[in-house]
Amino acid sequence: MTSEYLNQLPDVAVERALISVSDKSGLPELVHHLHDAGIQLISTGGTARLIREAGIPVTDVSEITGFPECLGGRVKTLHPKIHGGLLARPAVSDHARTLDELGIHPIQLVIVNLYPFREAVQERPGDAEHAIENIDIGGPAMVRASAKNFENVCVVTDPGQYAELVEELDQNGVKIRSALRAKFAVQAFKLTASYDGAISDTLDMMIRDAGLAAEAARENMGQDKVQSQDQSQANVQASPASVPAALNIHTPVYRELRYGENPHQPAAIYGNPDQYIDCFHGKELSYNNYLDIDAALNLAADFRQDNAVLCAIFKHSLPCGVALADSAERSWEKAFSTDTTSPFGGIVLFNRPVDGATAQKVDQIFTEIILAPSFTGEALELLQKKQNRRLIRILDWPDGSVPLVRSITGGYLWQRADSGFAGEKREVVTRVQPGREQMETLEFAWAVAKHVKSNAIVYARDRQTIGVGTGQPNRVTASRIAAGNAKTFGHTLEGCVVASDAFFPFADGLEEAARAGAKAVIQPGGSVRDNEVIAKADELGIAMVFTGSRHFRH
Repeated sequence: MTSEYLNQLPDVAVERALISVSDKSGLPELVHHLHDAGIQLISTGGTARLIREAGIPVTDVSEITGFPECLGGRVKTLHPKIHGGLLARPAVSDHARTLDELGIHPIQLVIVNLYPFREAVQERPGDAEHAIENIDIGGPAMVRASAKNFENVCVVTDPGQYAELVEELDQNGVKIRSALRAKFAVQAFKLTASYDGAISDTLDMMIRDAGLAAEAARENMGQDKVQSQDQSQANVQASPASVPAALNIHTPVYRELRYGENPHQPAAIYGNPDQYIDCFHGKELSYNNYLDIDAALNLAADFRQDNAVLCAIFKHSLPCGVALADSAERSWEKAFSTDTTSPFGGIVLFNRPVDGATAQKVDQIFTEIILAPSFTGEALELLQKKQNRRLIRILDWPDGSVPLVRSITGGYLWQRADSGFAGEKREVVTRVQPGREQMETLEFAWAVAKHVKSNAIVYARDRQTIGVGTGQPNRVTASRIAAGNAKTFGHTLEGCVVASDAFFPFADGLEEAARAGAKAVIQPGGSVRDNEVIAKADELGIAMVFTGSRHFRH
């Protein structure tokens, strides 16, 4: 589409507007503006009711079509008098004649957003009927028709566009220029493409999962209930039917970034990060900032059910100090003591409000970002003195519903998020049993280890990290690094616990932890040498817990 083509298109004077929205935010203010501009409003159902409640006259679609809504609202706007008004090109003589013959009046402005299909699926996972009933038909049809005919129609699909629309109408005498119509048309087609992709992905998964369930039921008919060990392990593997048949990624750009990981790399962020975070102070977030924030949010989400105050310090997307305590100030002191060097220039997350005393402690070092659900006035007065520091309110926690996608040479990798620990076992496999406090800290260390790059070893005491070994090609080296860091920063390892994100393939990893002073270990188990490792733990007098699940993070 060339600028010459757009420049040849005339402005469109708006006389009639068709409005049908699920997201009604900002609508009362908009319809007042449209009515004051002398524009006739046409609408359906709940949207028409809201417009009337705002004191604005509105014409029901059924008055125009001469046909009532039917089939429980499935058919409202699918009618020639609506779609003819959207698709007609009045400057074309044949179209003008047809409009006159059929009594169809052009519609110059369409304001439509779609049934919240994704939200409906998340609200009732696995409910096929609920998902299907939330597939919008009339909305996408109107959006596509209007976008196709952007020469004569302006289509608005997002409340975020209302301000720009109002400004255009005000400045241009209730007319809309071709550049804005074309811009909104592109956004409209992006919306319908993304919407159809979400529907096809969801239905594909439902159909394939249903087929898998039916196949499993047929295979189990008449079989003995006792399974071999190999069969049991095979059942744990992800089924091919639980992945999408095709990968559809269509997400609008949220913001262009200054650059990516390095200054020579262009970058942008897509989607809706403002659903989860509000950066209300400091410079715009960078590519690396978003990576660190995402890592911190996902770790904290695994502690949502804990009543204690969490502090997590991250650097280069890795936790360098994590702790739980009875106050934000104390949790910071514990987390920071893990490693008092790495937090410089890092980010700090709290899962509870930050008060003045805590702010004073954090302010003693240079910190790029501080995240918390809220900040007291005293905390803000201090923390906002540094203009380059980003302060972020946490609006929501990740729930593990978003799959993970990574690009590789020649394609993409897709997997479901490693969310939570539901369904994991806790099997004590040694003669020595962990005490209650030991078990609490083992659970804490296990949750932290999930967010440390593999090979991951986490030493902890009193629900506080005291040594973190991350990203090593073997588990023994990771253990040595974790123990070495603990000693460097003044921690005594005697009597601590240790978590390993995957099983110990040999007893040497366990021996390294024992030499450091660990008295309890949590790990997935599952090695062919488990018996050797368990025997070594018994020999060393160490308690060991198997979880049955590993948590690699590559």
